Amino acid sequence: MKKSIALLGGDGVGPEVVQAAVTVLDAVAEKYNHEFEFQKGVIGGVAIDAYGDPFPKDTEKLCLDADAILFGAIGDPKFDNDPSATVRPEQGLLRMRKKLGLYANVRPIQTFSATLDTSPLKRVVVEGSDFVVIRELIGGIYFGEKGRNKSGTQAFDMSTYSVKEIEQVGRFAFKLAEKRQRHLTLVDKANVLETSRLWRERIQKMSDEFPDVTVEYMFVDNAAMQLIKNPTLFDVILTENMFGDILTDEASVITGSIGMLPSASIGEQTSLYEPIHGSYPKAAGHNSANPIGTILSAAMMLEYSFGMTEEAQAIRSAVTQVLDAGYGTKDLVVDEPLGTQEMGEKIAQNLS
Repeated sequence: MKKSIALLGGDGVGPEVVQAAVTVLDAVAEKYNHEFEFQKGVIGGVAIDAYGDPFPKDTEKLCLDADAILFGAIGDPKFDNDPSATVRPEQGLLRMRKKLGLYANVRPIQTFSATLDTSPLKRVVVEGSDFVVIRELIGGIYFGEKGRNKSGTQAFDMSTYSVKEIEQVGRFAFKLAEKRQRHLTLVDKANVLETSRLWRERIQKMSDEFPDVTVEYMFVDNAAMQLIKNPTLFDVILTENMFGDILTDEASVITGSIGMLPSASIGEQTSLYEPIHGSYPKAAGHNSANPIGTILSAAMMLEYSFGMTEEAQAIRSAVTQVLDAGYGTKDLVVDEPLGTQEMGEKIAQNLS
């Protein structure tokens, strides 16, 4: 099977972890007789430096023409530390999500036996954790109207949701729950926020379409606490954009490292796959970042976009074997950690 994959390395360690994932994908192609055609594009800070635009038209076209997108990370301290900057790397990511209609962000949280003791939480708490967070990705406060008053002494960010947006991502979450343990938790702040009350109203109504799925409703502050106290409570979590962003970063400690977590952003035309971590600029160029989140994102790409279930499972099995053998980057092991590319090569070797 021949597939076209857009590679957007982005900023910081993004290009390094993406290249490690390409090494694994090359091994998949060889083993299963596929052909993956990779086309590189720029996004984020590097795109601003080159073109003055964090999401150039050429990159947009590349994404629209591809069968799927493998993305690294964006962000650069020179923009973060300049409050007056009018063009920022994150604007490119938000525009890309909106332009491609990437409405559902899928973030699986699953533990590996070899890394249980690297979590700051007790083994007895995190062992057996296996849930998925479905985060609405192109609505809410990140995309609402924002600004300041004329004197600059007040600022506002509006959070807006429509029934269509809620039902689109809600239906995706319900269908996923049907394939898992048939338990869906809607996380909101319905005791305070009108948008949350609309979410709860629509999900309650939609639940009639999915009678086999048990639906639970939980305020976001309680959900943040339960993720740490008892993460095995959850199967599928559905939530809005900002809550999902925060909760999934919090949930990364369950696996022992934020570098372990993959994600898929499901779109109407194409889909994008990326690790949930940021660009980690201090580690850029040092070949030290953990590429597993990106490699597992590539596995999600094979399964979700290409229907290559066996190949995706082969990658996951190879990751498990490498971790069980005691290998890891410096965030996972103390003695003789592997570099980013070496970790990718080790996983590719196990797959082959």
